[in-house]
Amino acid sequence: MAKRKGLTFYQKKKRLDSRIIKDIFEIVAGGIVAVFLAFVIVYSVGMRTSVIGDSMETTLYNGQEILVNRVLYRLSTPKRGDVIVFLPNGNQNSHFYVKRVVGLPGETVQIKDGSVYIDGVFLEESEEFDRMIDAGIAENEMTLAIDEFFVLGDNRNSSEDSRSGNIGGVKKDNIIGKAWFHMRAGEEGMGLIE
Repeated sequence: MAKRKGLTFYQKKKRLDSRIIKDIFEIVAGGIVAVFLAFVIVYSVGMRTSVIGDSMETTLYNGQEILVNRVLYRLSTPKRGDVIVFLPNGNQNSHFYVKRVVGLPGETVQIKDGSVYIDGVFLEESEEFDRMIDAGIAENEMTLAIDEFFVLGDNRNSSEDSRSGNIGGVKKDNIIGKAWFHMRAGEEGMGLIE
């Protein structure tokens, strides 16, 4: 038998290099850890909820989703002007309320002639807030307890807030957190709540 003459090509068997396997494993493990940490951080620090009703227009709208910072008020207290999320009187069966802090602990709040007075002094507020037709329980001076906040909706004449007898002053223990970001209506992305 004659041998075949000419070029021959040998194909080497490909073997997976252990370095490649190690790199793939590190990438997959790193991705799993990143997703887990993101889940833990969002779950422990933040919360997502929706605005119900038109009481916060024009800042926030009915059905608009917001992100809530649940840790901030464990380290500090709400400030005047903050938009907070709370359960009225701690009622676990209620939906979350979203309102703006107007009165701080220990202050006296009264609504006269449609405007807010803190400790007898007129509170300068944005002109976009309507003058209030109904002062509710704040028609007479209300002195807030050391752990209470007086809150109002930005759409003052269409809001159930601290003027309502069934809500009154909001206790710090009933505050879930600060409304942090809102999903922009009709757009991609988020905006900071001010």
